Amino acid sequence: MPKTLIIIQARMGSSRLPNKVLINVAGKPILQHVIDRCKMSIADEVIVATSTNPENDEIEKFCSKIGVSCFRGSENDVLDRYYNAAKEYKADVVVRITGDCPLLEPKILNKVIEEFKSGDYDYISNVLERGFPRGLDTEVFSFKALERAHALAKEKPHREHVTAFIYGNPSLFKIRNIGAEGEFKRPDIRLTIDTPHDLAVLNSIFANIPNAAVAPIEKIIKYLDEHPYIRDLNQESELAQRTKNIEEGVKQKIADSSNS
Repeated sequence: MPKTLIIIQARMGSSRLPNKVLINVAGKPILQHVIDRCKMSIADEVIVATSTNPENDEIEKFCSKIGVSCFRGSENDVLDRYYNAAKEYKADVVVRITGDCPLLEPKILNKVIEEFKSGDYDYISNVLERGFPRGLDTEVFSFKALERAHALAKEKPHREHVTAFIYGNPSLFKIRNIGAEGEFKRPDIRLTIDTPHDLAVLNSIFANIPNAAVAPIEKIIKYLDEHPYIRDLNQESELAQRTKNIEEGVKQKIADSSNS
């Protein structure tokens, strides 16, 4: 049977919230919350991929402590890091998750994996069009697509961002986006961790929702809607993220046009 491998991308370097993936929340580091939620999915194995920079020794030590495999590769060429991690662990299907999403929803993760396996796709995600709350991001792609991207991608943005070359070349890869529907369609909610305000929202969720570590996303959304002052704490962070995404997209289009 094809092996489905979740690779969690994590590193200690973060200018706005240093060492964020190992910050303790509700008795566990953020990275462990991510790992635990990933293990609730239908994937065959979960590993962490960090860089060889000495500052990331702490991530490797933590993974060893909790019995999770840790692959170490390039700091800036994250595409190369993912490719070599997937190759070493003999993945057929790769799921990309980032280490700053401690409230990742397993049933949404499973839906993206199942859709990928049931169709003839190179890449499926729920992020090409923002609909789900930020922090539930899931990308699934074949090892063959990853291998092809690794061989063909030359531009710096395509090496820094694992899947940018794949979804940026629909003529080379068969891609699909899974849109959010109903109560899940909440792009206004931010559940990722990148700033102190993000951390404040997360701490409030864990302090006030029983068993928040395994709580479904519906319960988390309900809590935030009942406490809008908490929900809106990190909206400035979300606006900054959207602005950054737009600017990076414009820069890439300029680079693509100059190389064509």
